[in-house]
Amino acid sequence: MPFAELGLDPKLLSAVTAAGYHDPTPIQAQAIPAVLGGRDVTGIAQTGTGKTAAFVLPMIHKLGQGRAKARMPRSLILEPTRELAAQVSENFEKYGVNYKLSMALLIGGVSFGDQDRKLTAGVDVLIATPGRLIDQFERGKLLLSGVQMLVIDEADRMLDMGFIPDIERICGLLPRTRQTLLFSATMPPEITRLAQQFQSDPMRIEVAKPATAATTITQYMTPCPSNEDTVKRAVLRTIITAASTQNGIVFCNRKREVDTVAKSLQKHGFDAAAIHGDLPQSLRTQTLDRFRNGELRLLVASDVAARGLDIPEVSQVFNYAPPPNADDYVHRIGRTGRAGRSGESYTIVSPGDQRLWDAVTKRIAKDVELFRPEGFDEAVAAAKGRGPAPRRSSADDRRPRKASNHQEDERGSDDSVAEGGRSGRRRRPRRGERSPPPVAAETDDARPTQPPEPEATPATDGPRRRRGGRGRHRGSEQPAAAAATSESFRPEDAFRGMGDHVPAFLLRKIGADEQA
Repeated sequence: MPFAELGLDPKLLSAVTAAGYHDPTPIQAQAIPAVLGGRDVTGIAQTGTGKTAAFVLPMIHKLGQGRAKARMPRSLILEPTRELAAQVSENFEKYGVNYKLSMALLIGGVSFGDQDRKLTAGVDVLIATPGRLIDQFERGKLLLSGVQMLVIDEADRMLDMGFIPDIERICGLLPRTRQTLLFSATMPPEITRLAQQFQSDPMRIEVAKPATAATTITQYMTPCPSNEDTVKRAVLRTIITAASTQNGIVFCNRKREVDTVAKSLQKHGFDAAAIHGDLPQSLRTQTLDRFRNGELRLLVASDVAARGLDIPEVSQVFNYAPPPNADDYVHRIGRTGRAGRSGESYTIVSPGDQRLWDAVTKRIAKDVELFRPEGFDEAVAAAKGRGPAPRRSSADDRRPRKASNHQEDERGSDDSVAEGGRSGRRRRPRRGERSPPPVAAETDDARPTQPPEPEATPATDGPRRRRGGRGRHRGSEQPAAAAATSESFRPEDAFRGMGDHVPAFLLRKIGADEQA
């Protein structure tokens, strides 16, 4: 079925043909007529099957009729990441070239000035991440009462990864009579139930089994014999070399791993750069553009690049470890093998990653071929020979690191730091704790050490001693037995009342005896 049979405007069909497309994909062939008919749609399809065009094309067709008003967009597209929002805006510009439609991109990391000017002039479509959209609304720069069509892209991630309060708030600001579209590559049953509260009698279009990868992707798994990061990085370099990678994406589970792996690849002569959510937006955009243009061979990324980014000529995808969420595996490897091209994915599985990998294989319901590249054993042996530091677990990251004896000698242990560290100050004893005896401070010069206390503390003071001399009896002498046991004080040894010593003023006579 060609695009001409879907009921799209001739000017829109001209732009589609100019972009090099003639026949719609299955998700486009079913979703476009339903959207044009005004139905709410939940679309589920594999990555790389054209879901973005499935809602952008009918949206442009509808926006061609009517006119935008100041600060009141007519349609709204919500995206989970800045990169995906920017990519959708590029699709809107490409397909809407024959229309005089205005568009505003609201993402974080960009100044408010340009966004404010576009909103004030009025836009037909607003493409935004939830956080920046709410910021602009709270600043009074935006009204959502005129939105006729809402699109929640990557719906499972938007609803499942902490966006639920934002989505609920945004939907509460929209008119009740609207058209709501949800698109994703995965849609678990619990997320489906949650999404239905935002739609009215939705039409579910499922052109492929959820959580299945495209058949154009050949999947491999390489077992790593060690959990050590140095060994895993050596295995990764061996796989990249054996795969004859032209351009590929390396996915890591943590942002700090992204930086470490990127630096390691650069150190060993690979053309690699990192991209993750903590980097400035300008640097993320620049790195992504370099990769798109073929100026960068390897993109080391967190899952910020796993959702919806359309880079057609990615030859391979490498997973430094299986993702914590099995559904993300489908999104990751879906960055290759797009638009009918062939691609390859490689996943490194260490003993500590086995549970995550079992969840992935269960989710995709498919056995993955083992891949053991040439030089694998030599690379592992060389990495182990360098004696890598033990890999710390997430629980270890939350615990303070214990210094070795040598380190304690030079900088003090954790307890010594709490007591004053190098300054020599000692912390006050806790309640019920007896303070340790004074220790002479070691000095590097001829200054005298800490002098001893002028007099012993009486046993009647107990484990706590009030400051300012109150409760101390300067004329008394400490019993020899108490002095001998002062280092091993026990609570039961404490005196009750005043002990054997009675203050002199209590022994004074009163009344007639005193006058005599």
